[in-house]
Amino acid sequence: MYRFTLTLAKIVVRLFGKVEVQNKHLLLKNEGYIVTCTHRGWLEIVILGMCIPSPIHFMAKKELFQNKIVGSFLKKINAFPVDRENTSPSSIKKPVKLLKAGEVVGIFPSGTRTAEEVPLKRGAVTISNLAKAPIIPALYVGPRTLKELWNMKKATIIFGEPIYIKTNNKEELTVYTELLNEKTKELEQQI
Repeated sequence: MYRFTLTLAKIVVRLFGKVEVQNKHLLLKNEGYIVTCTHRGWLEIVILGMCIPSPIHFMAKKELFQNKIVGSFLKKINAFPVDRENTSPSSIKKPVKLLKAGEVVGIFPSGTRTAEEVPLKRGAVTISNLAKAPIIPALYVGPRTLKELWNMKKATIIFGEPIYIKTNNKEELTVYTELLNEKTKELEQQI
């Protein structure tokens, strides 16, 4: 289902819009990593999936899975639920297991879609540290809706250098979260 949905998305996006990918050479091969991305709309999820050669396992808020049909579809396209209000060790186990198996995990560190700048949550950094897997920051600039895409608005995805988290200190996780935020802002200046 992931491949089918991705193929359909590629057809639609290429018919109506243009996608530019910058720094694709920074994506890692043969190892698991977290890709973090800005989350201003829902279209960047699709575009991000198109630009990364490996299937992405996206963390998604558990509320999206409450409808059985929608939840079933999301699971078939590699999304898995996370409780944003009550984070527990069980919400970290799944992404850590995926990363250790060499998979790519997609996390939106703002925790929600927003056009405004909000402080990043620590989840991506915590998971990266536990799985000993790097984070590749990404920034999306472009259409947020199908209407904007149909108006031929260009989408751009830019990837940053991998960030390796190595600490045993919980306070340092906050420092790494700030570093991730800085690296993401730097990407915006490069576009």
